Amino acid sequence: MPWNQPGSGGNKDPWGGGGGRQSPPDLDDIVKNVQKRLGGLLGGRGGGGGKGGGSASTPNKFGLFVGVLAAIAFWAWQSIYIVEQGIVGIELRFGQYSETTQAGLQWAWWPIEEVILVNTQKVNTVEVGYRTSGRNRQSSTVPREALMLTADENIVDLELAVQYNIKGPTDLVFYVAEYPQNTEAVVRGATESALREVVGSNQMDFVLTDGRPEVAQRTRALLQTILDRYRTGINVIAVEMQDAQPPKEVKAAFDDAVKAREDQVRLINEAEAYANDIIPRARGRAARIIQEAEAYKAAVIARAEGEASRFSQILTEYQVAPDITRDRLYLESLEQVLTNSSKLMLDQTGGNNVIYLPLDQLIRQRRLGGANTNTSESENFTSSEIAGSGQAARERFNLRDRGRE
Repeated sequence: MPWNQPGSGGNKDPWGGGGGRQSPPDLDDIVKNVQKRLGGLLGGRGGGGGKGGGSASTPNKFGLFVGVLAAIAFWAWQSIYIVEQGIVGIELRFGQYSETTQAGLQWAWWPIEEVILVNTQKVNTVEVGYRTSGRNRQSSTVPREALMLTADENIVDLELAVQYNIKGPTDLVFYVAEYPQNTEAVVRGATESALREVVGSNQMDFVLTDGRPEVAQRTRALLQTILDRYRTGINVIAVEMQDAQPPKEVKAAFDDAVKAREDQVRLINEAEAYANDIIPRARGRAARIIQEAEAYKAAVIARAEGEASRFSQILTEYQVAPDITRDRLYLESLEQVLTNSSKLMLDQTGGNNVIYLPLDQLIRQRRLGGANTNTSESENFTSSEIAGSGQAARERFNLRDRGRE
């Protein structure tokens, strides 16, 4: 028997060990025990002593192989990852930057490598001075962020919305603590700082009225400068002023001041509109009066020159034939005076009696009596009658002149 084989016969230890000491464990027994435990974990049947020990070796090997395959599959599953469109992957090897991966199926050696996915196309919104919550998107003011001091030592209540995306994912991961949990906090803090600086350099009236677009524009530029200075990798798309008003305690007085300012602007606009309406009209009237005066001046001058020329011509004719010229002037004067008269007066030669013919009454009676007759015939009769009367008057006038000679 071998020296280490158990049995009766006393102490067989070649080194003279005492009978009370136990021999060291056998290596084969240790391997069998390990196989039993692995077989139980992997679903195999544990090997027993005696004749059953050889039949359990095959199931134990199969279970170990399946376990190894499962471990390899799990490791491959942890190492393979997919990067979607618009997202980049930042690979870290032992916590240090390794490379940046684009969209597609990628590989990372797990567990020594780690991947952080960053969405570079999503537009995020950060609210400063207020918060919206619930399905109805009800907003509540955050006084700690909204109240700001202006250059004239007044307090204003501002609410701002910032839209941003990621332009530098590597900077965002390594220079912003605990990405992505603290990204909004970083943007909100930088926005609040930039907004306080811009508001603190302007007057209250400017911030609350006409200067709101300029305040938002300057805040966006300053915010982008701050984020770039700290290498956050954040790109500011827009800064929108949601609300700007004084604190609730002085809001009523400020509204009155705003209404008064609006009334002032309205009255000024109405006055300018009235001036723009009345001034051109007055200028047109003045130009018309000036033109009429110039026309009257030209007419008077032309009439005076014509009268002077006419008088000179009459004087020349009078010097040649005084009597004829005098009679002609007399007749023309009578014709001019009696043109619009409806009465005809005849001077009787050799007497003081003046014969009056009521020609106007005769003409009126003729017209009333002959309403059914032709109007043209009545007019012809009247004109011929008047012509005959005028001819008789001229003959009497000539006879009177001859008698005087």
